[in-house]
Amino acid sequence: MFVIRWILGRIILLLDFVFSPKKRQRPQDEQTSIDQQTKNLALYQYKACPFCVKVRREMKRQNLNIPVVDAKQDHNKQQLLTNGGQLKVPCLKIEANGKTQWLYESKAIIEYLNQRFA
Repeated sequence: MFVIRWILGRIILLLDFVFSPKKRQRPQDEQTSIDQQTKNLALYQYKACPFCVKVRREMKRQNLNIPVVDAKQDHNKQQLLTNGGQLKVPCLKIEANGKTQWLYESKAIIEYLNQRFA
């Protein structure tokens, strides 16, 4: 089972690389403003997870510089479980007004990004 998942993961990464979306072009001052807003976000993900790839592609399409955190590392996994409540990826950590919100599900994350930045 591990070998099959590994092979499928590599295929997903290859296809993501080959068919990478184009970045959205914005004026420099607008892009700087968006970069400031994305400093309060972090995406917890697995590199070869198809749902994580879907979210990363949307981030690239919108030219969002959101830090990506590898949830396979033990300390990141523990932080996700302890603070977010679930060991599930993709997960968008949103820090705003002194509060932290953990948003799961790729569809919900993409909707949030579209509403806030598109």
